[in-house]
Amino acid sequence: MIVGVPKEIKEDEYRVGMTPGGVKELVAHGHRVLVENGAGTGSAITDDEYATVGAELVPSAGDVYEGSDLIIKVKEPQPSEIAMIRDGQVIFAFLHLAPNRQLTEGLMESGAVCIAYETVEGADGSLPLLAPMSEIAGRMSAQVGAEYLQKPKGGRGVLMGGVPGVLPAKAAILGGGVVGTNAAFVASGMGAEVTIVDIDIDRLRYLEEIWTGRFRTLYSNRHNIEQIVSAADLVIGAALVPGATAPRLVTRDMLPGMKEGAVIVDVAVDQGGCVETTHATTHHDPVFVEEGVLHYGVANIPGAVPSTSTNALTNATMRYVVALADKGWEEAVRGLGELAGGVNVVRGVVTCRPVAQAHGFAYTPLEDVSR
Repeated sequence: MIVGVPKEIKEDEYRVGMTPGGVKELVAHGHRVLVENGAGTGSAITDDEYATVGAELVPSAGDVYEGSDLIIKVKEPQPSEIAMIRDGQVIFAFLHLAPNRQLTEGLMESGAVCIAYETVEGADGSLPLLAPMSEIAGRMSAQVGAEYLQKPKGGRGVLMGGVPGVLPAKAAILGGGVVGTNAAFVASGMGAEVTIVDIDIDRLRYLEEIWTGRFRTLYSNRHNIEQIVSAADLVIGAALVPGATAPRLVTRDMLPGMKEGAVIVDVAVDQGGCVETTHATTHHDPVFVEEGVLHYGVANIPGAVPSTSTNALTNATMRYVVALADKGWEEAVRGLGELAGGVNVVRGVVTCRPVAQAHGFAYTPLEDVSR
């Protein structure tokens, strides 16, 4: 099979879909790998490093899309890329279709098979391809929250850990999954007073058992969220429903009750956000103010540390990439059942129920289109 790795063109995206190590593995399996010139530059990977392990360097994205059966990306295809996708081509990337009707329609019209990293789901409910980026985004959310709490950045002027005789910052983390746990790990390590809010009592119980004394837990309901958000210096939105639009936990009418200069980091923004007043921003222009509260809405937080992120992502995806290349997508899905959850669009129909529900499209079970 011919596998293509284009350069990412979304604004401020520095990751790349595959490391040289991944290319070497595919070549060892007898596949050709086309890599666009400069694709790895943002992740400190040179063209020579790709060429050394057997990649075929091509001058443009058009060459990658035209010549490849399987496209490996990081972020969702941009409009100019959608125009290059061929009927029957397999796209493997983060797609986040539920909040983006235009993208969903574009991929349906392309006739491609679109497999989303974020909805590949293990038998235990884990999200193995989303997890490494969630770990990074969670840890970075506490870092950027601490940065934007500084007065010159527009925040309240509060130090996360305080100092002797001065109370630390209060951090409210909405969601106790991978993002929330990693955010809590870093925020509590900075010395902040951290509370995790979640609707899953068993998850809260587990977190208390393994992190006794590091942070507090609170059941998620509107009353509790209002109380904790109003007291917080930093709010980190970390709620996720796989494949679906993120639940809106913080509404606009809660913001007037928040502290002037408080900071919201909405990690769920690429799924529509769990804070009503957030919208997607970029690393180049990351923040805006609503109701006196600073909002950080960067939709690709791990893109700020691309060397780490690219390696972590390839570590997680390569097992599936090799299966897709070796067997084709249908046989790979049969052999690796978790891949089935990742298949969002197949030849013009939506095969992911949450995406179909988000846009009012007909839902077609995967087994009905993959025979």
